[in-house]
Amino acid sequence: MFGFWRETRLMMVRNLTRWARNPAWLMVGLFQPILYLLLFAPLLDSLHMPGVDQGNTLKSFTPGLLVMLAMNAGFAGMNILDDLHDGVIERLRVTPASRLALILGIVLCEVLIALLSSLLLILAAVPMGFRADWPGIALLFGLLVLVHTMMVSASYAVALAIKDSNALAAMASAITIPLLLLSGVLLPLTLAPASIRTIAHANPFFYVVDAARALASGEFGNPDVLRAFVIVGALAVLALLWATRRFRQAVA
Repeated sequence: MFGFWRETRLMMVRNLTRWARNPAWLMVGLFQPILYLLLFAPLLDSLHMPGVDQGNTLKSFTPGLLVMLAMNAGFAGMNILDDLHDGVIERLRVTPASRLALILGIVLCEVLIALLSSLLLILAAVPMGFRADWPGIALLFGLLVLVHTMMVSASYAVALAIKDSNALAAMASAITIPLLLLSGVLLPLTLAPASIRTIAHANPFFYVVDAARALASGEFGNPDVLRAFVIVGALAVLALLWATRRFRQAVA
């Protein structure tokens, strides 16, 4: 077991070092959520719509943006494609290291960077008037760890299967945009027709957004919180196992 975590740590540190050489990517990933924070939240605040907390839009919109930031991890597979085409993955596969430890180390690096982005987003929202229950935000970060793990692992698995960054980008966009619209991040689903709301219940991010907003308000007993942890936790494990299997079979 000690060897497993040592291998995981080595892979995580190796990838963190690569990220540290080009920290500009951190701000690039934050550009879209901060743009929504600056331009879209005031628009919601000026509209009297059901499902929007008038005068405190940021309290419900900011947790949704954190989930949107996690959904953008669907593009993370592009990072592992560089290692695949450079022969790094092939060299790692001939080592006696655990394949799960190798892929977990890479995933945890992405998760750590994503959590830093989430923290910066919250810090950007506070001067604008964002007020939240901070113990709830701490628990929300635990949920975001699972969401990021699920999205990064799934993106890695797909990337290692199709081996093409253009195809991955197109596929990630085609999947994440409908999931985003059906999660209620941008507009409350109370505005949607019954058929759309029914479809939305098949979207795991629908439950994640509801749980994120509940936690930001300090509603720890809200059933949406437990439901989101169970659903995303199970999907994260399956996605990680899927990525590990694709890693074992990876060929440039």
